[in-house]
Amino acid sequence: MSIFVNSETKVIVQGMTGRAGTFYTDQAVRYGSTYVGGVRPGKGGRRHLDLPLFDTVQEAVSETGANASLVIVPAPFAANAMIEAIEAGIGTLVCVTERVPQHDMSRVKAALRGADTMLIGPNSQGILSPGQCKIGVMPTVDARPGNIGIASRSASLTSEILAQCSRAGLGQSTTVGVGGDTLHGVGFVDCLKRFRDDPDTEAVVLIGEIGGAEEEEAAAYIRDSGFAKPVVALVVGRHAPQGRRMGHAGTVSALGLGSAEEKIDRLRRAGVAIARTADDVVQALVGFQKAA
Repeated sequence: MSIFVNSETKVIVQGMTGRAGTFYTDQAVRYGSTYVGGVRPGKGGRRHLDLPLFDTVQEAVSETGANASLVIVPAPFAANAMIEAIEAGIGTLVCVTERVPQHDMSRVKAALRGADTMLIGPNSQGILSPGQCKIGVMPTVDARPGNIGIASRSASLTSEILAQCSRAGLGQSTTVGVGGDTLHGVGFVDCLKRFRDDPDTEAVVLIGEIGGAEEEEAAAYIRDSGFAKPVVALVVGRHAPQGRRMGHAGTVSALGLGSAEEKIDRLRRAGVAIARTADDVVQALVGFQKAA
């Protein structure tokens, strides 16, 4: 199995006719994901990449039965695109757009309240369930089906650890890029809940970094819920200066809050295995398998 997406997921792309939208849609289709159309106002009735185009998300959903959408539009228009998908009843919504204004994301968060939509992103690599479905910009060359669930705030580290896992014979059930912005959709806790209930996920990797409270919330959830599956966490940014944003909006430690060491300490006390480097992640996972 997998979380959020599977082989039956039907995907539309908001912004499919742009350069990036064209490239990543073509990649996902070639990988074997089921993409059923695109949304581009003013181009409804045409075709692109041999897929139908629609003027609105609601039209696309009605005509294709789509239950997932990839938002790959410029930052000034991303919030409206996400809200349109939410209002159309899209179940899994992935936004890879970077630098979405925070006041725009506050509108998106309001639209999500009471909705059935699970938002991944923005500023996310997307989601990949190997051999079943890819939504976003996550590379697939090293991905292998298996029983390791990965949730990550870091795009580059996701690719590195996924590749190392596959080389060690540790395939993945689902890899989720939760996004690096302060205001975003699903987080570590949402992923942990889904991985807990997924019978094909036997262990979980959390890839964290400074800033925000994702890691602290994950530690509290693991501790309080009695999370039974092994968890390995890599938190980067131990040497980052306080008060300086590192990379994107979510990676900033101020006044000692959100520091890597504080996050590591809380996760360790919750029973999580701490990896100090990317190499340590696979070693910890292999250790869990040998102990099982």
